[in-house]
Amino acid sequence: MSAPISRNSPSPGSPSDEVAQFDGAEALLRAWGRGLTPDPWLTVSEWADRHRWLSSRASAEPGRYRTDRTPYMRAIMDALSPGHPAQRVVFQKAAQVGATEAGNNWIGFVIHHAPGPMLAVQPTVELAKRNSRQRIDPLIEESPALKERVRPARARDSGNTQLSKDFPGGVLVMTGANSAVGLRSMPARYVFLDEVDAYPASADEEGDPVGLAEARSLTFAHRRKVFLVSTPTIRGVSRIEREYEASDQRRFFVPCPHCGAMQWLRFERLRWEKGKPETTAYHCDACDEPIQEQHKPAMLSLGEWRPTAEARDARTVGFHLSALYSPPGWKSWADIARDKEAAAGSDEAERVFRNTVLGETWIETGDAPDWQRIAERREDWPAGT
Repeated sequence: MSAPISRNSPSPGSPSDEVAQFDGAEALLRAWGRGLTPDPWLTVSEWADRHRWLSSRASAEPGRYRTDRTPYMRAIMDALSPGHPAQRVVFQKAAQVGATEAGNNWIGFVIHHAPGPMLAVQPTVELAKRNSRQRIDPLIEESPALKERVRPARARDSGNTQLSKDFPGGVLVMTGANSAVGLRSMPARYVFLDEVDAYPASADEEGDPVGLAEARSLTFAHRRKVFLVSTPTIRGVSRIEREYEASDQRRFFVPCPHCGAMQWLRFERLRWEKGKPETTAYHCDACDEPIQEQHKPAMLSLGEWRPTAEARDARTVGFHLSALYSPPGWKSWADIARDKEAAAGSDEAERVFRNTVLGETWIETGDAPDWQRIAERREDWPAGT
């Protein structure tokens, strides 16, 4: 009669039969077992914290990505996760608040965790090439989870070029909003539309590039995800403002360190002595006590996104963020006051301040050009109408 086999003993014919007799066999078997264990299901922000590394080629803060550095990005990234009900995510923002890296985190998540066809659109094909070289290549090269899934473009038969990255289960195609051919190149479950306010009015005279790109995702129905991101431009012309106003218009509410009142930060509550931006403080909506820059990290960590309107389409969520929320070491409240004083007296400088610092559209005064008046009369229609 043969001896009974222990539950903990490797089964006959398993790889462990051949390795169990030498030193280090136990460690090897554990590693082999881990390799058979499926990856845990993660949200985009969880994936970024676990797998994303920032390159010195593309980031001022190289090293492991930490969502806690920009806590306001967590909900935006997680709305892009397959488990979230939103199909369209709109982000109207100031410049340099971490949106680009959040979008890259989504790309990495798709490649590693939820593969499928993805279309990423920059304003022009040339910008798409530059973004691929400066952002996407470092994203892949610096993150081991991605590097093992995307072969270098220089490898023979890799299936990868500067504007196309093949990976198991999907492909990332990058193009410009000025290329109608690129926008209708393939069906796409995921569509990343970056800096939409810089898109041309029409792609090769074939229509609105946003509509053309979104149409590629319609066959994926409820499984699709579309991410529209931009700093805004001019009121009545801005694509991102129009999309945001059609959404549930979420604002990031943070607590006052003095009275605890939750509020979203508005430029009008910043106060400083004229000519002395270093005296800048934010004054609470509720108690009017001055809030200093050093209070910001705790405020951001306790912040939460709240809708302020009812969306025209419940499948669309919208977020707005100004530079007032920039984390320590980025743009401070004193920097914002300094920028505001420097812009005084110049419409062009004021416009840049409003667009890139406040994340708001510029309102033309006096006689606006005819094209702007026509643009103001545009109406919203769902993609594919």
